[in-house]
Amino acid sequence: MQRNGKIKIVLMASFLFMLLSISSYAAPIDPFQGDLIADVAQKVLPSVVNISSVKTVIVGQSPFLSDPFFKDFFGSVPRKRLERALGSGVIVSDDGYIITNNHVVGGADKVEVRLADGRVFEASIIGSDPKSDVAVIKIAAKDLPAIAIGDSSNLRIGTVVLAVGNPFGLSQTVTMGIISALGRSGLGITDYENFIQTDAAINPGNSGGALVNMKGELIGINTAILSKSGGNVGIGFAIPVDLTMNIKESIIRYGKVVRGWFGVTVQDITPKIAKAMHLTSTRGVLVAGVVDDSPADKGGIKRGDVILEINSKKVTRASGLRIMASELLPGSSARVKILRNGKEKFLSIIIGDLSEAKITSNEFVIKDNRFLAGATVGEITDVIRERLSFPQDLKGVLVFKVEARSPAASTGLAPGDVIIGINGKDIDSLGGFEDVLSGLSGHKISIRIFRHGAIMDMTIIR
Repeated sequence: MQRNGKIKIVLMASFLFMLLSISSYAAPIDPFQGDLIADVAQKVLPSVVNISSVKTVIVGQSPFLSDPFFKDFFGSVPRKRLERALGSGVIVSDDGYIITNNHVVGGADKVEVRLADGRVFEASIIGSDPKSDVAVIKIAAKDLPAIAIGDSSNLRIGTVVLAVGNPFGLSQTVTMGIISALGRSGLGITDYENFIQTDAAINPGNSGGALVNMKGELIGINTAILSKSGGNVGIGFAIPVDLTMNIKESIIRYGKVVRGWFGVTVQDITPKIAKAMHLTSTRGVLVAGVVDDSPADKGGIKRGDVILEINSKKVTRASGLRIMASELLPGSSARVKILRNGKEKFLSIIIGDLSEAKITSNEFVIKDNRFLAGATVGEITDVIRERLSFPQDLKGVLVFKVEARSPAASTGLAPGDVIIGINGKDIDSLGGFEDVLSGLSGHKISIRIFRHGAIMDMTIIR
């Protein structure tokens, strides 16, 4: 036993020597790194505020009030409940404008802001945007410590960042990490997702706080975490500062969020698509369709074009194009770089206003079908998705019309429903829907629909 103990000590000593030898070849540790982090934190902390909000919500009535006797006796008085929320915010101008999350202040009756110096102000909500989870509030104060605004268009994975906020109601908390990933989307958190992912600890209450680089510049607004427990597990998300500042300017200038519009349907270029189209790479996005009389149509974009850049910014994903277009000011000109027939060229596109875009779609009127005859369905275009606030990953066909006293009407199908599946088969396009419909037989059908944010299953027997 004693000999074994000596062997263990020797092995540990040898391992320690090996580590010391390796470290002699590694880059020396900067003794001032800690001071640098402290300096950045000291610079940023005064710009981050604590936000508390209160909102009144109507809750379900007592079941007794559904009985006519009790309703007549007591009267139908709705019950109200106060909901409180805690979060963070970032001062972005010295005259009192603060950016935070919509889920922190949206619909609030009262918003209170506590500054780093202890002063407390009641804030007014200037505007909010649930689609991006950004809100702008303002306090009546001047000469405030506004944060320096950075640039989120050229961020790099691995960059060291600090997350500043008020987790769990604890004020002035700073955590450190790196940018773990960029352009995160498809998470179902917001309609416009282009998140910065970080492993800097973000917890409840950090929402609306600052994600900053080592220059002390704001590069993102912390908004969400991916966690089963509700606490930090090293996967947090922040809204890029370019998007938040565009929304702020739009709200202040127009009193609402104004989004740009191209009028194209695009898809990511897979290796298979690239090979079929004789493309040398998968860069850019493929134009699958162009809306008639849209900005893209007027500017000369055609189906089959590959969009490579917009205003010198590379387009890498189909979802990214929608976000880039939304950030452009309606009426402004965008320089679009495309690839057509193997040659690159530039087009000038006058950006349209998404709120004024016409809802157009390829439609299909269902006639000879015992279950769904009388319904008119169509594709979910980008305009439809935006106007009806559908999730980005929602696939299916939209029900436009349902004729009265038709088989479709008797099933309970209604305009605005999205048919996402039939008899266990997913519907991802209008063509796919027609194929599934033509193959139906028997006297029973199971339909899965998306209605008002919820998924429903219906079984119909005829």
